[in-house]
Amino acid sequence: MASKSAPEGGSRIPNFFRMNVRERIAALHQRGLLTDEDVQLLASGDHTLRLPVADKMIENVVGVFGLPMGLALNFLINGRDYAVPLVVEEPSIVAGLSGAARMARLSGGYIAESTAPILIGQVQAVDIDDPQQARLDLLNSKTDILALANSLHPKMVARGGGAVDIEAYVHHAPQDGRDMVVLHLLVDTCDAMGANLVNTMCEGVASLVETITGGKVFLRILSNLTDRAIARASVRIPVKNLEGKGYSGAQVRDGIVLANDLATVDPYRATTHNKGIMNGVDAVAIATGNDWRAIEAAAHAYASRDGQYRALTTWFKNETGDLVGEIEIPMKVGTIGGSLETNPSVRINHRLLGSPSATELAGIMATVGLAQNFAALRALSTDGIQQNHMIFHARSVASTAKVPETMFDTVVDALIESGEIKVWKAQEIVKNLSRNAATPDYADRSSACGKVILLGEHAVVYGRPAIAVPIPLAVEASVQKGGNGVHIVIPRWGLEQKVRPGTTHGVSGIMTTVLQKLQLEKRAMTIEVIPHLPRAMGLGGSSAMAVAVIRALDKAFGLRLSDGFVNALAFECEKAAHGTPSGIDNTIATYGAPLMFENSGEPLFKELTIPEPVSLVVGITGKESLTANMVAKVRDAWDGNRLRYDAIFDQIAQLTIAGADALASAHFEELGQLMNLCQGYLNALQVSTPQLEELIHIARENGALGAKLTGGGGGGSIIALCPDNADRIANAIEAAGYKTLNVTAG
Repeated sequence: MASKSAPEGGSRIPNFFRMNVRERIAALHQRGLLTDEDVQLLASGDHTLRLPVADKMIENVVGVFGLPMGLALNFLINGRDYAVPLVVEEPSIVAGLSGAARMARLSGGYIAESTAPILIGQVQAVDIDDPQQARLDLLNSKTDILALANSLHPKMVARGGGAVDIEAYVHHAPQDGRDMVVLHLLVDTCDAMGANLVNTMCEGVASLVETITGGKVFLRILSNLTDRAIARASVRIPVKNLEGKGYSGAQVRDGIVLANDLATVDPYRATTHNKGIMNGVDAVAIATGNDWRAIEAAAHAYASRDGQYRALTTWFKNETGDLVGEIEIPMKVGTIGGSLETNPSVRINHRLLGSPSATELAGIMATVGLAQNFAALRALSTDGIQQNHMIFHARSVASTAKVPETMFDTVVDALIESGEIKVWKAQEIVKNLSRNAATPDYADRSSACGKVILLGEHAVVYGRPAIAVPIPLAVEASVQKGGNGVHIVIPRWGLEQKVRPGTTHGVSGIMTTVLQKLQLEKRAMTIEVIPHLPRAMGLGGSSAMAVAVIRALDKAFGLRLSDGFVNALAFECEKAAHGTPSGIDNTIATYGAPLMFENSGEPLFKELTIPEPVSLVVGITGKESLTANMVAKVRDAWDGNRLRYDAIFDQIAQLTIAGADALASAHFEELGQLMNLCQGYLNALQVSTPQLEELIHIARENGALGAKLTGGGGGGSIIALCPDNADRIANAIEAAGYKTLNVTAG
């Protein structure tokens, strides 16, 4: 697939969905994906199809119908970045594709290929005395038939295309009772869709076919079963990258394989399976001005080519345990021609893709189909598809209700919390918010802090000290008694599930541990959690969740738990989640103050007094990292050479002790130097990543006194010390496409 595709990194724009429309257009322009003219057209709305133009495209025009036009980001195909335009009304498609592409790029992205863009024209001849002989006569006249067909379109031949081969078949008409001979004219249409071209050729050779066969030509028209124009795509996803939502990577992998197996043998499942594939393919086809109806027809016919309707994809486990996905699908598309060039939106979308050739576009669309299939199967094999749709449905309802932008996210959360995802409910919430009337349960929420570690991560697991400062109000939780069993609801994650006894992983595992220790597992209730921090970013979210839930249960059931008990129980939850945690996360979540923490068999901590407030900027990579995995990785290395790694931990400890003195005396330049040195040791422990290093470099280049990863590493976040220029550093990080969070210590 040759390409003039998006610039390197152009398809990776973190938090794109959180930007307003003008910010998105500006981000695309900055990355060279849009021209100045495109920006003007999109910002003004002049890219939409105008009524006079529409009136010339079809008959009886009375208006122009609009659909949302968005982008699926993060696509890496054959080593090139693509921002893929989509025209579709269902938001989960856009989000699902971007998420699937983001996961795939971690292991090198997708591989795609396409055959030559061959379109088949059919010429049907009847009333033939000897159909078998007529078939042979047609094949023997191949040179004459091709010459005549190509004489009708010499420009196509000059571009390297044109009629390239013929086939001939004899069929028996079940109703008419006669035999018929059908000529297939195989035409390479290059970058054109080619329907009119092939139909013209079929018309042009009809008289010659009659002469050769001695029969009468009836139908002469293209076929939409484009099984000579095949696109293929594949992806490999290491099992470790599949972890999440409380499921191990192996569980997710095996669930996807099993779901695909059902679609291979059961046409009832295969129909829905393939419909999901076409959710993505059709959205690109419409965006690029291609005939999505023809593509649909070809795909479903191809799925039945062996006599049973089957899945178009295959998912399996390779010899190293990775998940591998493959798709093979007919894909006859075009990138030039009148119908594609009439609509200005279509022209912009082709430029967004880098003005691909027809074969390149076919490969992109096959890749999108595979990615959409992965997103659906992953949802089905984990939390279930409905939970993933919930938040998108709420956003759609809020949009329909014309919720003001300043209230939009709040109203979406409140809709999901209420269970009434209706337009009237959204309007009611807006009215209440406008009157500054908080919903009754807000006052009953309990909260807990997240954390950033300034110095000492990983070494703290081995009895050395660490310094951490809190992120206030990281997680809120409330408990409503009653109902049937115990339910956990996290609206912002689209999660709503019953907590089942014996669950050991994920959010349900944390809830099970807490309820058992408090002897509440037989009480009926709904636990609602409102996280304000992103998941798995090294910011102490799981401990904050545990502490907030414990305190909400304490409040609801009048348990009168001490801080020490809350901390100890949260630590039990941390052990269930992370294996061998130090205890620092749950301690700072419980006490919510800057701490010097050490655990040499018995957790010890003291509150630190910071005489002057100091600004910290958290840079968030967006790549989830499971602390348990990184802790286990370092432990394996320590087990292999304890003397060497203990020496590193001792060096980190010395930096931490010096850092406590620097913090207490507000010597921030010294603290920054200590943070930079600590990052060097964390690099030696092999827990940093290229994204973390990029964020650290940006922070230091823009004036941070010190910058280092915070938490387990392997993804997650960095922390930058910036007493005087926090805004500059945050803006630079966000300009690079990352998200930031401001924290004040002291």
